Amino acid sequence: MERAEAGEINSNECENESRKKKMSEEFEANTMDSLVDMPFATVDIQDDCRITDEPQINLKRSQENEWIKSDQVKKRKKKQKDYQPNYFLSIPITNKEIIKGIKIVQNAIIQQDERLAKAMVSDGSFHITLLVMQLLNEDEVNIGIDALLELKPFIEELLQGKHLTLPFQGIGTFGNQVGFVKLAEGDHINSLLEIAETANRTFQEKGILAGDSRSFKPHLTFMKLSKSPWLRKNGVKKIDPDLYEKFISHRFGEEILYRIDLCSMLKKKQSNGYYHCESSIVIEIL
Repeated sequence: MERAEAGEINSNECENESRKKKMSEEFEANTMDSLVDMPFATVDIQDDCRITDEPQINLKRSQENEWIKSDQVKKRKKKQKDYQPNYFLSIPITNKEIIKGIKIVQNAIIQQDERLAKAMVSDGSFHITLLVMQLLNEDEVNIGIDALLELKPFIEELLQGKHLTLPFQGIGTFGNQVGFVKLAEGDHINSLLEIAETANRTFQEKGILAGDSRSFKPHLTFMKLSKSPWLRKNGVKKIDPDLYEKFISHRFGEEILYRIDLCSMLKKKQSNGYYHCESSIVIEIL
């Protein structure tokens, strides 16, 4: 067999390589044509891989969100468990006729049982509680003041330039433990209820723990046995209805809503006997 010349070998090898390259390019082109027809042809490989990982990432995020929600619920429950109101919105009672009538009731009760003098509320403290809340520091007190100021235009719009008159008539108790003068029935109660609900919502929207589980029942407290633990130790466990029987339907007078105060339950009272006041709004009637 004759040997091929060196030049011929190189020529054949080049032709073979060229043929292989051409076949490879044709195969690659055909393959790409086929891939283009498939649904995922336009998806980047990295994106495709990301699709595979997303359920795991979403699961992790979902677990983290559940942990966060659970932690928030625990904190909320702890806040509610530790909730001890120390501030309140007060409508002060300033009508001298009402104050005089209540002092007559107090004196009549004390004449029948001197021990109950320790249960009487001082006349400088007479008020209607609109809302109770918890303010733990100076920052929260300032937030409470801002919330109170926001109530002013709402109340003035609600009243539409008219006075909100609060008539007091009769005596009632809470479980024979707290004695109070009743607010007479009428449309004024609905207005007062609307103010109380708006106050509650305004404070809570600002992150303040406010309100209580009991339904709002406006009243004017004039005595409560809890003022003196000594009473229970000495046999006074309830307020006997006979003590105030003759005042059961007594008309005490009317108070016009003109001011709402943000007061502290714990700070030292003012010299006139009224609560320490952080801020007030005056209801202006046109």
